Amino acid sequence: METESEPYVRLATLRQLHQVMADMNTARSLADTLQTVADGVVNGLGYELACVNLVRPDGDLVVAAFAGNSAAEALITGRVGSRDSWERRLAMGEAWGDLRFIPHTEGWILDDDDVPQWYTDGPAPRFEDEWHPSDRLFAPMYTPGVPGGPGGELIGVLSVDRPRNGRRPGAWGREALQMYAFQAAIAISNARLRSNMQRALVRLEREQQALRASEESFRQAFEYAPSGMAIAEMGGDQHGRILRTNDALCRLLGRPASAMRRYSFADLVHPEDVGTLLRTSAEGGRAELRLGRRDGTYVWVSLRNSVVADAADGPRFLLTHVEDIEERKRRELQLAHRASHDSLTGLPNSAELRSRLSARLCARPQAVPPGPAAVLDAAYEQFLEHGRPAPDHDADGHGFDLRPGAEAFDAYDHHVHTVAPDEETDDGTKGLAVLFCDLDGFKSINDRFGHNAGDAVLIEVARRLSSGVRDGDTVARLGGDEFVVLADGLGRADAQDLAVRLRSEIIQPIRVDGRAVRVGASFGIGWAHCGMTADEVLKSADERMYVEKRSRPKQHRRAG
Repeated sequence: METESEPYVRLATLRQLHQVMADMNTARSLADTLQTVADGVVNGLGYELACVNLVRPDGDLVVAAFAGNSAAEALITGRVGSRDSWERRLAMGEAWGDLRFIPHTEGWILDDDDVPQWYTDGPAPRFEDEWHPSDRLFAPMYTPGVPGGPGGELIGVLSVDRPRNGRRPGAWGREALQMYAFQAAIAISNARLRSNMQRALVRLEREQQALRASEESFRQAFEYAPSGMAIAEMGGDQHGRILRTNDALCRLLGRPASAMRRYSFADLVHPEDVGTLLRTSAEGGRAELRLGRRDGTYVWVSLRNSVVADAADGPRFLLTHVEDIEERKRRELQLAHRASHDSLTGLPNSAELRSRLSARLCARPQAVPPGPAAVLDAAYEQFLEHGRPAPDHDADGHGFDLRPGAEAFDAYDHHVHTVAPDEETDDGTKGLAVLFCDLDGFKSINDRFGHNAGDAVLIEVARRLSSGVRDGDTVARLGGDEFVVLADGLGRADAQDLAVRLRSEIIQPIRVDGRAVRVGASFGIGWAHCGMTADEVLKSADERMYVEKRSRPKQHRRAG
């Protein structure tokens, strides 16, 4: 480059400067741009050495590019100088516009800071503007677009050394270096932006690939899952409507996918299980219920819900996993049935009989208030008369304590008290009759024909008893040849008639292994009422049965 003392600059110098600026703005990567900036200082501005110090995210500056001396390049490239040291350098020396010049007479105080630098030595200047090897010239690079230049963000610093003409740059050289630093800042900013965009694009592409892979994985897991899967809407007018189902669910319910989209699970659930479905939580909820098939039958399933969304605040959907548990439910019901029913006759066993009987009884005495309305009126009058809640008793001995915390108004709970008809008079009271049945002559059948014949007789007697009672009545086998019938809503005459009918059915001949056998039956009628336990009720009926058995002639009790 020509000396700045000359009034004219050669056209070749301007062309060279234009070319290095063009190269700087056409570099493909950030690293290429930084190196091109350093090379341009050497090739276009007439300096022998140039260094690009780039600001890192943590604020310190790293030597990112070097030009003019391979030995110095290997020595300091990649080394880091603290931001404080750089701020101190840019605050001292002479300000040449945006440039900062530190003459050798002042720079010695910087020899011990942590800014990477190269050391050269030489004789003292022979004339006023001669460049000394220890002179330092810095061109700060600020983000473009900010009025006033230096008011922008510092992105780096150009360090230059050894002008080829051996002189400190004049007005034109300073202007050229300052302009070059401004253009270098633009090029570095653009390169960094391109680099960030490329990284963002690569990251976006990877995320999209991962999303596509995830969606494909979900689709395959959804479509080919061995158990049923469904996606339903959440919220809005169409809450619960099924949007998508897999083949397994369609096969389980015998419905095509197009038809499934017309329903919600509430439309398909068994009427008795609607409450279970409504109580099931949408997020992580589980339920076991029955879903309707196309042929009108129902299948037991296990539902497990989870909520998914397309985006952070996007639409929410309900993903429901439907597992066929028909076999398990059947086994559970079979086990429950076996635990509560007699294995030979299929009738409720002793434990189930006591459970059903206990469910009808409470610890209250037999007598009850004359009626809910009358008792309520009497209790209310008691409260008004005395001005305070107090215990009282009616004529039948039922007490009512209206004090806070007391068991007030027990007569109005959900339990319907069980009463027994009066033994002396037929007052029309209906009660829970307990018919205790013991077979007569059964032992002789076992002894003569064997236990298989005896089992066949018990099975037939159980069938005849079951067919002789009403729906809702209970026929149970206590064990051996003892049976019990629970018949609610009967008066004393009704119970006697039922015992006669059942005895008449039992004494009819029974075909066993090609022969006809006969058994008799003795019935004892007991009555259940609140205040009794189940065992007390059964004992009472059992005692009455033995009284009835002993009252009949022995020949009438024999069979064979």
